[in-house]
Amino acid sequence: MTLLALDSRWRRFNDPDRACPCCGRQFSGIYDIGFDAPDDWSHGPRPDEDDLEIGDDRLGPEFCRIGARYFLRAVLTLPLRGSDDGFSFGPWVEVPETVFRAYLATVDNPDQPFGPAEGLLANALPLFEDEADSAVTLTLPDPAQRPQVTATDGPLAEAQAQGISFDDLLEIYAACGDDIRPHLAAD
Repeated sequence: MTLLALDSRWRRFNDPDRACPCCGRQFSGIYDIGFDAPDDWSHGPRPDEDDLEIGDDRLGPEFCRIGARYFLRAVLTLPLRGSDDGFSFGPWVEVPETVFRAYLATVDNPDQPFGPAEGLLANALPLFEDEADSAVTLTLPDPAQRPQVTATDGPLAEAQAQGISFDDLLEIYAACGDDIRPHLAAD
């Protein structure tokens, strides 16, 4: 048993058979938060599954170009203290063109080596808004998945090393427009 299992809110959050008494909403545990585009993307959302091209700017599900700037979609994982689970953000990372092209080469040839590579976080993450534009390192442990982000220093690097609390996780969800705290308060 994990330490977090002692928290009744955590048990309610992970019980897919439990319905909130006020509204009937059900939860089945941690869900990740992704970003549709880098914060500097100013052209609106991407329609359906198609790439959005406006002039020289292009936004797809995994790649983005804004003028002469290049971005990759990545995964930044934060361990959850007291649990064996982790929470992930799906942010964009600005990279030099050479890194962008090296990553593209792995799409057609998964055996092609990639990284570690340096980049800049391109989204303001809830609870870590001051970390936007921070230096990060990208690695590709599995070519079939998105690159992994490791913060190089600051509060985000500390959170990756030490984990976040369940209350921090609930605050992240609330900052993203899904305040589930009242639904976990009681049976």
